[in-house]
Amino acid sequence: MLDSLLSPSLSTNTDSPERSESLIQYTPSLTQYIRRKTSTVTIGDVPMGSDYPIRVQSMTTIDTMDTKGSVEQTIRMIEAGCEYVRITAPSVKEAQNLENIRKELRAKGYNTPLVADIHFTPNAAELAARIVEKVRINPGNYADRKRFEFIDYTDAAYAAELERIQAKFLPLIRICKEYGTAMRIGTNHGSLSDRILSRYGDTPVGMVESALEFLRICEAENYYNITLSMKSSNPQVMVQAYRLLVQRLDEEGLKPYPLHLGVTEAGEAEDGRIKSALGIGTLLEDGIGDTVRVSLTEEPEREAPVAKALIDRYTNRAATSNPIPKITHYPINPFQYTRRKTHEVANFGGQNVPRVIADFSQIPVTEHRDLHPVGHFYLPEPDKWRMNDLGADYIYTGSQPAQFMLPNGLRQILDYAVWQTYSDQVNTSPVLSATDYLTAHATQTQLQTRLNFVRVSLPELSNELLVSLRNDPTVVLIISSDNAHAMPELRRLFVELMNQGLTTPVVISRAYTQVAEENLPLYAATDVGGLLIDGLGDGTMLSSVGMSGSADSLKGLNSLSFGILQAARTRITKTEYISCPSCGRTLFDLQETTARIRQRTDHLKGVKIGIMGCIVNGPGEMADADYGYVGIGRDKIALYRGQEVIKKSVPADRAVDELIELIREDSRWIEPSLVNE
Repeated sequence: MLDSLLSPSLSTNTDSPERSESLIQYTPSLTQYIRRKTSTVTIGDVPMGSDYPIRVQSMTTIDTMDTKGSVEQTIRMIEAGCEYVRITAPSVKEAQNLENIRKELRAKGYNTPLVADIHFTPNAAELAARIVEKVRINPGNYADRKRFEFIDYTDAAYAAELERIQAKFLPLIRICKEYGTAMRIGTNHGSLSDRILSRYGDTPVGMVESALEFLRICEAENYYNITLSMKSSNPQVMVQAYRLLVQRLDEEGLKPYPLHLGVTEAGEAEDGRIKSALGIGTLLEDGIGDTVRVSLTEEPEREAPVAKALIDRYTNRAATSNPIPKITHYPINPFQYTRRKTHEVANFGGQNVPRVIADFSQIPVTEHRDLHPVGHFYLPEPDKWRMNDLGADYIYTGSQPAQFMLPNGLRQILDYAVWQTYSDQVNTSPVLSATDYLTAHATQTQLQTRLNFVRVSLPELSNELLVSLRNDPTVVLIISSDNAHAMPELRRLFVELMNQGLTTPVVISRAYTQVAEENLPLYAATDVGGLLIDGLGDGTMLSSVGMSGSADSLKGLNSLSFGILQAARTRITKTEYISCPSCGRTLFDLQETTARIRQRTDHLKGVKIGIMGCIVNGPGEMADADYGYVGIGRDKIALYRGQEVIKKSVPADRAVDELIELIREDSRWIEPSLVNE
C-alpha cells in the first residue's frame, strides 16, 4: 500500500538535507540492514572490518606498571568476551612495561591483541608500536597542548601548523609500517585542539577534520592499517560525527576505514547503558561500526557483555527483517539536530517536551491505585497527591478503567470500545485502531473533543488515513512495528508523514517479547533513542509483553522511558553524570567516588557533573559538564565550573563538600529535603 505513496525526490543536491536514499552516503541503506563495506585492518590474529564479525573490546583499569594485576584483569576481560584489550601508556615506562604484560599473557596461552592508549606522549607511542599489535592516538593532543585559546589563523599559518604535526607524526607511522602495527586515530569531542576549535568550532565538523588531518598524512605515506573513532559523551554529537566522517571519507575518495564505536564517559548502571546504546545502537542500525567499546564506570569485564548484547542483535537482522519501502526524498538532516515540526494537541507536540505513557493494561485493576512506580505518590496527610520528576504523564489502562480518581497531572487512556461506554469521557482519551478511526471519521461518530490516540504501523498508513489526519487537530499517533528492523521502519513512517506535510504529534511505542531483562534498556534506547536523536517523536510508551505486572516492572519501564529521553537530551529530569570508565591513569577510586557524588547530588535536576580520573580525561572530556571533579594527583582533586578550574589541589576527603559549595555559590543547590519525594 505504501509504495503508491512514496514522494518524488525533490532534490538531488547532496548539500541539502532533502536527499534520496541513493544519495545518502553515510549508510548503505536507510531501510535495509546492510553492513557498511570497509577495508580490512590487521590487528594481530584478529582482523577487523566488514568481512569479519563486529569485534568486542574494552580497556584495563589497573596501573600499567602493575604487571601481575594487569595480566589478571586482562584475562578476566578476555574470558568475558573481549577480542582486543586496550592498556594505557601515559609515559615511556608504561610503554616499556607493555612488553612484560604481553609476554606473560602469551606464556599463559592468551593471544588476544593488545592496544596501547596514548595521550600527549609521541615517544611512548613510538615505543609501544614496536611491542603491541595496535596503538591508539588522539589527534587532539598527540602534537598539541590544550590551553583553551582562540587563535585566528591565516591559511599560511594553519598550513605551517599541519607541517609541524606531520613532522611529529611521521616517525610513528613509519614504525607502524615496519612492525605491522595497526593504529586507531581516535578523536574525542572533549579534547579537540585549540587549533581545530579555532577554525571549526566545538562541532562534529571539527571532530571529523581533526581525524582527517592525521589520516591524510598516513595515506601520503601509503599507510592504511587504520581504524577511526569519533567519541563524545553526548550521543547526539557522537552519532552526527560518525555519520559525517563516513560521508567525508567517501567524498574525498579516502579508503572506507573500519570504525570503532563508543560513547565516552557514559557513566554507570542503567544510565550508562542507555547512553551507550543510544549512540552505538543508532549507528549499528544503519550498518555502521566494526568494533564496539562500551565505556562504563564499572569493572571492565562488565563492559564486554553489554557490547556483545548490542552487537548480537544484528547477527541475523537482514535475514529476519521484513522489506521496508525505499526513501526517495529524505527530509531529515542527519548531521544536525532539528526537531520535527508538529502542531500542539493537548500537551503533545509543538514546544512541549516528549510525554511518557505508562502501560497499565497488563496490571490487575485492583493494583491500579498504586501509582508509586510511575512517579505519583498519595499522601494521606494532607490527603494530596505528589509527583516527582519521573512522574508519567498518562497511563494506558486498556480495557480496565481505573477504579479511583486520578491525581491532577495524570490522565487515562482507554481502548476505544471501552471508552465509548465509559462514564467520564471528558477526562479520558480513547485509543483507536486505524480502521476504527477511519470508520468513526466516515460516520462522523463523536470522539473526544481535545485528544484522541490512533495506533498505526507503516503498512497501515493509507491515503485515506493521511487525508483524515490532515483535517483532524485532535489526533496523536501511537506508532509501532513488528519488524525485526523496527527503528528504520518507524523512521520510514516519520519520513512519510513529513513528506506528506503532516504535523501530527507522534508517540513511539515499543513492546518487547522474550527479551532478557538486562537487554531491555539496550534495545529500547536504540529503537526509541535512535529516532529521538534525529528530532523524531513527541512521546514514548514502552511495554514488555508477558511482564510480571509487578510494581518493579512498571517502575523499571517508566525509569527507562525517562532515561532515554534524558540521554537523547530531549527531556531533562535528573542529574547527569559524565564519568570516565577508569584506566591505569586514574588517580582515585572512580566507582566509589561516583557513588559518593551521586548520593549527595542526584536530586539536582538538569545539573551535569563530570567525574574524571585524571587530567587527560579532565576539562576536555567533560566538555558538556556544568561542574567537574578531576584527579590531578594522589588524593588531590581540581574542581571546575565548565572548563575553568576554580579550586586546585583540594584534598580528596573534602572535595565532594567543596563541589557542593561551588554549586551552592551558583545558586543551583537545592536541599534534598525540599525536593519532592
